[in-house]
Amino acid sequence: MIVVDNLSKSYGKQGLFDSISFKVNRRERVGVVGRNGHGKTTLFRMITGEDEPDAGTITKPRKYRIGYLEQRLMFTEPTVLAEGAKALPHDAHNEIWRVEKVLSGLGFEAADLEKRPSELSGGYQVRLNMAKVLVGDYQMLLLDEPSNYLDITSIRWLERFLAAWPGELLLITHDRSFMDNVVTHVLGIHRRKVRKIEGNTGKYYEQIAAEEEIYEKTRVNDERKMKEMDLFITRFRAKARLGGLVQSRVKSLEKMEKREKLEAIKTLEFVFAEKPGFHKYALDVRDVSFAYASDRPLIRRFSISVGAKDRVFVIGRNGRGKTTLLRLLAGDLAPQSGEIDSPQSVAPGYFEQTHVSTLAESNTVLEEIGSADPDGDPKRVRFIAGGMMFEGDDALKKIRILSGGEKSRVLLGRLIATPLNLLLLDEPTNHLDIESNDALLEAIDAFDGAVVMVTHNEMFLHALADRLVVFDNDDIVVYEGGYQRFLDKVGWRDEVMQGSIAAVPQPATGGEERPKWTPKELRRLRSEVIAERSRALRPLEARIAALEKSVESHDASLRELNGELVKASQGRHGSKVVEISKSMHEAKKTIDGLLEELEKVTVDYEAKRAGFDAKMRDLDDTGNAS
Repeated sequence: MIVVDNLSKSYGKQGLFDSISFKVNRRERVGVVGRNGHGKTTLFRMITGEDEPDAGTITKPRKYRIGYLEQRLMFTEPTVLAEGAKALPHDAHNEIWRVEKVLSGLGFEAADLEKRPSELSGGYQVRLNMAKVLVGDYQMLLLDEPSNYLDITSIRWLERFLAAWPGELLLITHDRSFMDNVVTHVLGIHRRKVRKIEGNTGKYYEQIAAEEEIYEKTRVNDERKMKEMDLFITRFRAKARLGGLVQSRVKSLEKMEKREKLEAIKTLEFVFAEKPGFHKYALDVRDVSFAYASDRPLIRRFSISVGAKDRVFVIGRNGRGKTTLLRLLAGDLAPQSGEIDSPQSVAPGYFEQTHVSTLAESNTVLEEIGSADPDGDPKRVRFIAGGMMFEGDDALKKIRILSGGEKSRVLLGRLIATPLNLLLLDEPTNHLDIESNDALLEAIDAFDGAVVMVTHNEMFLHALADRLVVFDNDDIVVYEGGYQRFLDKVGWRDEVMQGSIAAVPQPATGGEERPKWTPKELRRLRSEVIAERSRALRPLEARIAALEKSVESHDASLRELNGELVKASQGRHGSKVVEISKSMHEAKKTIDGLLEELEKVTVDYEAKRAGFDAKMRDLDDTGNAS
C-alpha cells in the first residue's frame, strides 16, 4: 500500500495539486482520470521518485517493489525472449514459459521471439518493455497509457491479465471501456484536488457532476440570501426599533461563507458540418486487392457497399491492413485491382494521425482550421477552435509550437470545418482524454452521414457499430451486426486458439518422470493443497487486514493532531504545541512500526502463496500430461 499526504505540485504559475491526500490499499486496482495536462503522469513520476513534490509526503513500505512502464527503450539482450526473461525474479529465472505467455498475449508470434529487439518496430519495442514489467517481481504496477500501441486482441488479453493481477495497480488510459473492465476504484484529478471512489468511471463522473450541481445551486442561493440581508441592513440600519433584527442579520452575514464561482473547465465540444447528400450509398467497393510486396498481399478481392448512413467499424490486429484499407477508401492509394466508386454528391473527410505533417507550420490554429472551408463564416471557425480547446489567444498559436496532441486536435478541427457526408476516421481517439472521447462519440452518433472508422476502443464499438470489417489473421470478413453480437457468435480467433507459444509444463526435477494419477486422485490431492493453503494463508490475511486497519486509524489520529497543532500554533499556546508535537512523533513511530510489520507479513504471505501456486501448477501439469 502507499499513502499520499498533503501533496502539492506546481510548474511556474500552473498548479497541478493542492494538498491532495489518498491511499492505495492492498490489492486495489485504481484508474487515474483527469484532463490532459492536469498531472496524471506527474503523479506517477512522484510516486517512483523521478519527480519531487513541492510539499507533502508519499509513504511506501520499505522494499516495496513498483514496476513502472517507461517510454525509454534500453535493450541489452540478443533476442526478444532473452530480453523479456531478464525481468523474471531471481527465484523464477527458469520459468521462461511465463515470458512466452505474456509476449504471446501482447501480440508477439513465435518467430518474433528470436529476433533482436532492435529489429522490432517502435510499437513492438514498447510492447516488449511492457512485457518486462508484467513478468517482473513487483507488488505495484504503474501503467501510463499501456493500450496506446496495442491492437484490440492484445488490449482484451491485457484486460484479463490486469483483472487477475494480485498486487496493486495504478492505471492511466484514455480508453474508458478498458479502464472500467480492469479497475476496482477510480482516482480523479479535478480542480487541483483528488477524489477516490470505489466503482467505475461512470460512477465517478456522475458523483462529480452531482456535487458540482449542488455546489452551484447552493452558491446562487447563498448569493441571493446575502443580497437580501445586505439590502435589509442598508434600509433599516437607522431604525432604532429594528436594531435587533438588523444586528441579527449582520451576524448571520458575517458567518456566511462566500462561495467562489467554479472555474470553467475547457471541454471538447463540436458537431461535424454536414453536407446534404441525395444518395442511397456512400461507397461501393468491388473485388479490391492491394499489396506493398507481391509475395504478401494485404487485401484480396475485398467487397463492401457502404450505405448513406452506415456505421462501419474496421477492427483487427495491427499490421493486417486496416489503415491501408482506409487509405484506399479515401483515395490516398489506388487499388491494384478492383474498383471503388461513390456518387458525385458524396463529400468525404479523412482523419489519420500521420496527416499532422500536412499542417502548415507557419499558420495559426485559426488559419489552419479556416483553410478547410475558405468561404466559411470566420465566427464559426473561431467557434470550432474553441470547441477544440483553443480559446482566446490560444487560437493564435502557430502550428509549429503545438504538441502532438494539440496538432491532432487541429486536424480534427479542420475536419469539422469541412462540409461532408462521409467520415473516414483512423484511430481518432489516440490523443484524446476520456472526456474528449465522450464528446467525439456523441458527435459521431449525431452525424447524419456515413462513418467508416478504424478503432481498438471497445466503447465506440459497443455504442456505434452496426457493421464490422474484421481483419482476423489473414482473413477479411464483413460482419453484418453489432460488436457484442460478433463477440457472442464468432469471437476473436486468437482468443479461441490462444497458446501458439503459451506455457508448457516444466520437466520433472532430476530427469525423473512425473507420477501418473487418476482423475479421482488428482481431485483429492488438489483438495488437500487447497485446504492446506487456506489454513496457512487465512491467519496471515487476517493479520494483514488488521495491520492495514490499524495504519488507517493511526493515520486519521495523526491528521487530527496536525489540525490541533495548527490551532495551537495560531493561538501561541507553546506548551500545547510541544505536547501535540510529542504525540505526533509517537504516532509516526507507531505507523512506521506497523508498516514494517505489514511488509514482513506480506512477504511471508506472498512466499507461502507462491509455494502453494507452484504445487497447484505441478498437479495441473501432471493431470494434463496424464
